[in-house]
Amino acid sequence: MNFARRSGLPGVDTENPIALTVTGQVSRAVVPDLCVELERALADPRGAALAPGAAVDCDVGGVIRPDLTVVEAVARLALVARRSGHTLRLRRVPPELRSLLDLVGLADVVTLEEGPEGRVPDPR
Repeated sequence: MNFARRSGLPGVDTENPIALTVTGQVSRAVVPDLCVELERALADPRGAALAPGAAVDCDVGGVIRPDLTVVEAVARLALVARRSGHTLRLRRVPPELRSLLDLVGLADVVTLEEGPEGRVPDPR
């Protein structure tokens, strides 16, 4: 499992200096580390400069076998962002993760990217 702050993430608003990337298999042991990384990013002067309510980007396109541990990570990251007055925006959401987020009701709590990588097929 890897996670990192990145700049220059494709499709990320250049006004937003905070972007996390989560890849690989996510274990419960690393969820607190993800939260600490986001807290540090938000405490950084660039993070403090974000407009209130601005979204923090999290690229989850590289997550392997999304499961409820990833859902827990998303929920906790959303709480960290919300406590700082921001929202969490997921980018490149795999269909399996999108389904899990819908199932547990988190799709209404975080913003899911609607780009080509994350577009939900039309049910018609």
